[in-house]
Amino acid sequence: MTRGEQTRERILEAAEACFARNGYDATGVAEICQRAGVTKGAFYHHFPSKQALFLELLERWLETLDEQLAALRAKAESVPETLSMMSGMARHILQEGHGRLPMFLEFWSRAAREPAVWRRTIAPYRRYRAFFTGLIESGIAEGTLRPVDPEAVAGVLVSLAVGLMMQGLMDPQGADWGKVAEEGVRLLLSALTVEDENHGDTENTEFSHK
Repeated sequence: MTRGEQTRERILEAAEACFARNGYDATGVAEICQRAGVTKGAFYHHFPSKQALFLELLERWLETLDEQLAALRAKAESVPETLSMMSGMARHILQEGHGRLPMFLEFWSRAAREPAVWRRTIAPYRRYRAFFTGLIESGIAEGTLRPVDPEAVAGVLVSLAVGLMMQGLMDPQGADWGKVAEEGVRLLLSALTVEDENHGDTENTEFSHK
């Protein structure tokens, strides 16, 4: 890592700590520079604004989530298994994002008033809807999911994820949100998954012997 890259990383780490502690609005460039041990000149050499810095933090976090989702997709043998494994990520995501989510929510509320920023902040939602749409299409093609509207199901999955993050942020002790995520996906899969006839026959046989 070059000296310039090290400086950039220090600024990003300092900014994330300041944003998490004080919020986006209350954090100034001077405070970030002081914590990072850099000059304002160095700051603006790497980032044109506090807003640009914040967006990079957001994108970095989402890139990590993207990598985790891709890894689970590659590991799973079917789409239902993929979705079940992904629901198990919820607890980890909530724990990892606990310090980040408040500042992201604060920034997103500001983005609603700034069209250019709004387009960049809404992009991840659209990307995840596209990801899950493709996943549901794959499940239909492989015969494990019923022929449903993939975009509608993708919208439900993204809404479930966002709703869980919001509740986990506002009421972290209100429930076991990781368990809620797993149960929500289980219920959804119970309606979407094509039943394995052989498995069903086995279950009926076992029941008849009791």
